[in-house]
Amino acid sequence: MAAKRDYYEVLGVGKNATADEIKSAYRKLALKWHPDRWVSGTDAEKKTAEDNFKEASEAYSVLSDPQKKARYDQFGFAGMDGGSAGGFDAGGFDINDILRSVFGEGFSGFGNFGGFSGFGFGGDRYGGGEQGKRVLRGRDIQTTVTLTLEEIAKGCTKEVSIERNRPCGVCGGKGARNESDIHTCSTCGGSGQVQRIQRVLFAQTVSYSTCPDCGGRGKTISAPCPACRGTGLERKRETVRVEIPAGVEAGMQMTVPREGHSAPDGGINGDLLVVIKEAPHKYLERDGSNLFYSHTISVIDAVLGTEITVPGIEKDHKVKIEPGTQSGSTLRLRGCGLPAVKGYGRGTGDLYVKINVWVPRSLSRSEKEALQKLRESSSFEPSPSREDRELFERMKSV
Repeated sequence: MAAKRDYYEVLGVGKNATADEIKSAYRKLALKWHPDRWVSGTDAEKKTAEDNFKEASEAYSVLSDPQKKARYDQFGFAGMDGGSAGGFDAGGFDINDILRSVFGEGFSGFGNFGGFSGFGFGGDRYGGGEQGKRVLRGRDIQTTVTLTLEEIAKGCTKEVSIERNRPCGVCGGKGARNESDIHTCSTCGGSGQVQRIQRVLFAQTVSYSTCPDCGGRGKTISAPCPACRGTGLERKRETVRVEIPAGVEAGMQMTVPREGHSAPDGGINGDLLVVIKEAPHKYLERDGSNLFYSHTISVIDAVLGTEITVPGIEKDHKVKIEPGTQSGSTLRLRGCGLPAVKGYGRGTGDLYVKINVWVPRSLSRSEKEALQKLRESSSFEPSPSREDRELFERMKSV
C-alpha cells in the first residue's frame, strides 16, 4: 500500500496557510477530480480521479477544522486514528457536506452548485442549470453544401434549407393547454435527474441519471397541447444563411452555433453542421490550394513554339510555349491557385499547366514526304537532356 501523503502536500499549501487559502486549494482539486467529471474516462482515469478526490476531501476535512488541524500539526497521522479519545474517524464525514461548505448551500450535485454551470453527465445532452435543474440541449443537424471552385476561391454566402424542431406555435413551447396543466415532477422534484448516493470506504459518492418519469424535463403535463402532444416542439422547414470562408476543401465541416434543433422548455439549441462538397470543374483539378490543368498541343507547335490560353478561376491566362517544349513538361503560374482557408497555410496556391504533345496517327503522302526529309536533319535526331536521363534512371530503378 502506498504511504499516506501529508495533508498539506495533498492540498498544495503551507502549514501557515489561512482558512481561505485551504478552502481555495480544495475547491480547485474538487473541481478537477470529482468523479462526475470522469464518467466518460477510462477505468484507470476513473480510479485515479476517485482516489485523488477522496484524498483531497480527507485532507480538507482535517485542515478546515481548527481542533483536528491542531491535533494533526502536533501528532501527525497518529492524532487522527479513530477509536482513541477525541480521535478522527475517517468514515465520519460526508463529502457532500464538505462540498456544500466550499461551494455554497445551493450545491445539489456536481455541475449545479452556486450557479456554476459546467459539466455534462455521461454524454447526455444536458448543460448546467440553476438550482439543481439540468438544461436540455437540442440535437445537432448535419447538412451538405456543394460549392464551385469559383465560390471556394472568393468565399460565399449559401442559403441552406433544413427541417428542424422549433417551439410549438400553439402552446408557445410549454407543451400544455394551460399553465395549470403543468406540474412539478414528484419523482425528481423538478430537477430532471435522480440522485444515487453510494458509500465507498470512508466517503460518499453521488451519481445522477435522467429522471425516468419526466425524461429530464422536471415536470409532468396533465393535459398536453393537441398540436405538439406535449413535446412543446413542432417540425418546421426553415432557411439558414451560412457564411463560407474562401479556401475550404471537400470534407471540411463548419459549425453554425445554435442553428440546430430546439430543445424542450426553452433549452439550448443544437448546432448546424455543414459539410463541404466540391462540384467538378470543367477544366481544372484541385489539390489543396493548387490547381492543375492539362493542355495538348501539336508537334509543330511543340517544335516552333506557340501561345495558349489557360483557364483560371477569375480570369484566363495567356501562356507562351517555348520552341522545343517536350511532352509532359509542366509550367507553373505562381499565385493563380486558391487561397488557404482563413489564412492558414502558405497563402495562395499555384496553377500548374501540363503540356502534352499530340502525334498524328495518319498522314497524307505529301506530309510523309516532308517529314521524311526532316528525318534526315540532325535537328530531329533525339538528344535526351540530362534531366530526361536522370528521370529515366529513377523510373528504371522503381
